[in-house]
Amino acid sequence: MFSGSHVALVTPMHPDGSIDLPAWERLLELHVSAGTAGVVVGGSTGESATLSEGELLTLLERARRRLKGRAAIIAGAGGSSTAAAVERVRRLGAVPGIDGLLVVTPSYNRPTQEGLYRHFEAVAAASSVPVLLYNVPARTGVDLLPATVARLARLPRIVGIKEAAPGLERVRELLAVTDPAFDVLSGEDLLAAAAMLAGARGVISVTANIVPKVMVQLCAAAMRGDATATARIDSSLAALHAAMFVESNPIPVKWALAELGLIESGIRLPLTPLSESLHATVRAALEPTRRRTSESSTAAAAHGRALEPALQAGSVPQVRLA
Repeated sequence: MFSGSHVALVTPMHPDGSIDLPAWERLLELHVSAGTAGVVVGGSTGESATLSEGELLTLLERARRRLKGRAAIIAGAGGSSTAAAVERVRRLGAVPGIDGLLVVTPSYNRPTQEGLYRHFEAVAAASSVPVLLYNVPARTGVDLLPATVARLARLPRIVGIKEAAPGLERVRELLAVTDPAFDVLSGEDLLAAAAMLAGARGVISVTANIVPKVMVQLCAAAMRGDATATARIDSSLAALHAAMFVESNPIPVKWALAELGLIESGIRLPLTPLSESLHATVRAALEPTRRRTSESSTAAAAHGRALEPALQAGSVPQVRLA
């Protein structure tokens, strides 16, 4: 159901922290033009912890109107309270145009594997759309183990997992204990190429914010089993992958997008702008792709700007931020 290059899309903001909706639409068009298979709206890269539900609904509605089925829309969901997560999933699943929900493991309260199973069982029962599990131990403090994923994979609504635990062995374990129809997606850009060559169906990528077309090419090469082409493309991205995590995500990727002129510099506390001492590192990682990124975004940016008079005139319906 979900395969190829999916972007964990940033939420563009003005310097005062308000959401920049014209920039949001330009980013969406950039990804459609590049062939991105799907966009994750309001995930951790999208600063989900600081978005109100009204803001998330606005971003989703704008994505639906802009994408028009040309790329999948996956909404970030989840929470530490099962009851609250169930209600959130129920509401988001009712939003028109949503293709799936990315539901992260509960953070802070550190449930057992049985607790994780029951949490996701309740979420799946409440959802009207497909659910992707999201395992990211570094953020949540809890690890959804392969044996638990195998149990959850038997539930009708649960169709795959974004796996961000370190190491390729975890991906291999998941592939061994789940049905081939279950979508294992890499959540680690540095491991994505190897994961796909091992059998993963794609990636949910931070790097794709910067070079969407190259990530599409990487996924295509890996999923057709072309190890030589995969290694060549992945090698060209290694410095960029690493640079996106020199500080907490999405600090580096938002700075990089602003450096490329694609968004403004806004980011919400408690996240802060990229440390000045790291500017040169990220800038150097951008250099090999700067020209390519600029060329690929020019047409999309121009198209997005052309829509702004229509937005201002009211001929394209607008959704007010909550």
